[in-house]
Amino acid sequence: MNFHQYYPVDVVNGPGTRCTLFVSGCVHQCRGCYNQSTQRLDSGTPFTGQAADQIIADLKDERIKRRGLSLSGGDPLHPANVPEILALVKRVKAECPDKDIWVWTGYTLSELDDAQREVTNYIDVLIDGKFEQEKKDLNLEWRGSSNQIIHRFTLE
Repeated sequence: MNFHQYYPVDVVNGPGTRCTLFVSGCVHQCRGCYNQSTQRLDSGTPFTGQAADQIIADLKDERIKRRGLSLSGGDPLHPANVPEILALVKRVKAECPDKDIWVWTGYTLSELDDAQREVTNYIDVLIDGKFEQEKKDLNLEWRGSSNQIIHRFTLE
């Protein structure tokens, strides 16, 4: 898996102060995508154990009270990304159980295969669905178009 950007302190991609990772690779090619540079799987920088260690360290850093981890892209649930995303969310839940995990994907919940669904066992919120330019709504919280759905798997 590759990634394009990692923000150790982010207040835009989910509630509270968060760590946010933008991964590479997206099959959806949504017209009007705000992050087209992340669509190719081979773009960006390889995600290494060192990068995962940094995310865990940042989530544990008591100087900044981070609420959780946001995973976006590209698409974290691109089939090529799922093994490393699954390992990361399992590790975050094991080592930082007080942190929530939000994931954005162009797939709908009903389209997820078994491997992608396994990721949802370890996350708190999934924002699903392709960005649809004709349904763009700047008043929506955490999503860009009205077809996208916020699925909450845990209580906040």
